[in-house]
Amino acid sequence: MTARRDGQESAPPSPRRTGRLAGWLAGGGAGLALAWLLGLMWFASSVPVRVEDPDTHTDAIVVLTGGSGRLSTGLALLAAGKGDRLFVSGVHKGVAVRDLLRVGRQADHKELAGAVVLGYAADDTVGNAAETAAWAAREHLHSLRLVTAAYHMRRSLWEFHQAMPGMVIIPHPVFPDAVKSRDWWHRPGTAALLATEYSKYLAAVLRHWIMPKAAQP
Repeated sequence: MTARRDGQESAPPSPRRTGRLAGWLAGGGAGLALAWLLGLMWFASSVPVRVEDPDTHTDAIVVLTGGSGRLSTGLALLAAGKGDRLFVSGVHKGVAVRDLLRVGRQADHKELAGAVVLGYAADDTVGNAAETAAWAAREHLHSLRLVTAAYHMRRSLWEFHQAMPGMVIIPHPVFPDAVKSRDWWHRPGTAALLATEYSKYLAAVLRHWIMPKAAQP
């Protein structure tokens, strides 16, 4: 028995009621886990395996730093005339265009330097989208080719479309050798990467659904 404020004693929850509540909680947790797992399978199956549109010209090419092959791909696209300018988002302070040309194996193409713009403000994908949106607005751009890793593309497109709803964005995924998305369930490293990326994607979707846009960072 437990005491109530009015001085009377109340009966403790019955074992049957407690067991029923525990069953509901366990069932709800199992249902959420199953939904997350099914979502992960969908997410993994939707990771791009090729570039669907390699040819369309855009006003600019955008590279998100943080993975192998992204910068070299962006510079190669710029050299091939697939975009008029290249915006590299998320660059470390102190890094100059000449450094990126060297890292991207385009050091001999000095004529590219004038078409490369570096963004230093972004620390994550949300920051990449905000930084790119501000630059694109200043430059009056209407179309972008987005270069990032294939596993990162869905979340990046989501954030970019939220930041620039009227922008035409063509995805241009790159495929790191270490990520084997086709048979990911056999590869613990790739499985962990996709699970993390899927969770981040869900968080991004929920953030935009729940939080008013003006209140978001």
